[in-house]
Amino acid sequence: MKPSVVRIASVCLVLGLLLMSIAVHARDVSAARHPNLAAAQTLIEKAIERMSAAQQANEFDMKGHAAKTKALLDQAYAQIKLAAEAANANK
Repeated sequence: MKPSVVRIASVCLVLGLLLMSIAVHARDVSAARHPNLAAAQTLIEKAIERMSAAQQANEFDMKGHAAKTKALLDQAYAQIKLAAEAANANK
């Protein structure tokens, strides 16, 4: 059975988003300076990985909710980085 064009496009889109997430997450906070913020970022990374696994398990048929969840997790990750920068500015 040949995979559908839609499914192939969906897989490519998810892989692209995952690669972008990895690039964004490479700029995480220092665990030495902010252990709680760094731990929160690690948990977000794991949540994104689990959402990607859920998407694959459900053949990417989650009506956009998984993708939206991952986008919100990316925003949370960025906010943690901003929180660390704000804390650094206060020292």
